[in-house]
Amino acid sequence: MPANELTFPAGFLWGAATSAHQTEGNNVNSDWWAREHAPGTSTQEPSGDACDSYHRYGEDIALLADLGFNTYRFSLEWARIEPEQGFVSRAALDHYRRMVTACHEAGLTPMVTLHHFTVPRWFARRGGWQASDAPDLFARFTEAVLPVLADGVEWVCTINEPNIVARGVDEANENLPNQVYALPDPGVSQTLVLAHRKSRTVLSALTGVKSGWTIATQAFQPEPGSEQIAHIYGYPREDFFLEAARGDDFIGVQAYTRTVIGPDGPKPPGEDAEKTLKGWEYYPPAVGQGIRNAWNLTGGVSVIVTENGIATSDDSRRVAYTTGALTAVHEAMTDGIDVRGYLHWSALDNYEWGSFRPTFGLIAVDRQTFARTPKTSAHWLGQVAKSGRLTLDASRQ
Repeated sequence: MPANELTFPAGFLWGAATSAHQTEGNNVNSDWWAREHAPGTSTQEPSGDACDSYHRYGEDIALLADLGFNTYRFSLEWARIEPEQGFVSRAALDHYRRMVTACHEAGLTPMVTLHHFTVPRWFARRGGWQASDAPDLFARFTEAVLPVLADGVEWVCTINEPNIVARGVDEANENLPNQVYALPDPGVSQTLVLAHRKSRTVLSALTGVKSGWTIATQAFQPEPGSEQIAHIYGYPREDFFLEAARGDDFIGVQAYTRTVIGPDGPKPPGEDAEKTLKGWEYYPPAVGQGIRNAWNLTGGVSVIVTENGIATSDDSRRVAYTTGALTAVHEAMTDGIDVRGYLHWSALDNYEWGSFRPTFGLIAVDRQTFARTPKTSAHWLGQVAKSGRLTLDASRQ
């Protein structure tokens, strides 16, 4: 193997991820749609038609397969499947079954997320995740979607970034500098753990399904003397949720940047630091720290990078960022950590919880016509996926 080339194992999951609300469009029965259209909303713009992926999912799946990826992570929209409490839409279930079938026909492994931030309006009106019966309602939703998962879905993420969900909807779309996260509600955190475990119990009825949840890892880096401050700050925001995944089939790591902790807590990026369209520090090694923290705190649960990427209008920086991130992933694997895959965020330029401006996608989407155009980064990463080899180019770092 050439010195400037990294090799990944056969069977490694190479893919890209999306979520329903951010791509499907017209998710009118969800709490987020209501929030976007509420008087005085803080969202910059509504999701609207988003990427019209509810109708164009076949094109998205075919593009990913043609580019060279082998995995597609997408979410099932609870607000479509159970638009009113107790009513399950057979048509919505059939829609998502068709998505699973389309993945298989294209040669993609479907990875399904059950909850990606949005909930039905009726669930939100009852108190959302603060309601005492929320875990039972989520378990019932899991039961409702078993026919979708039984069609050959091997990987299931129960709850996306519960450490963000526990902050509450009022926090979820704030572009805080460098991922300075508000403190999660400890009661909601416990409720989400219970919901996750009840969902996994339901999923265990399906042979061959591997389930876990995905955590927003934040690469806390204490300055000398601030180690205890970093632990106090970081435990309820990340470590608690990673420890709760002990015994799961896998743990999803979702990493974008680092958080430097000083004597007064998290610090903003330095003035000279390169920043993304989200205002976050450009820091590709973050995913490596996330992988290591997840591996250590779960006691050796298999890791999948279920999200990693960069909001940028300069696609050459996306290639450079991803090269650095994959180098960190490979280093973790070389050190003996069981990493099963890497899924880029995002497959498409989509709705980033309040605005279409932060472009994370490998594939550009025309806001008027919905035409899809793969970027240079998509072709590059697809070739890495097909070959299982990453060539290190110093000029891209």
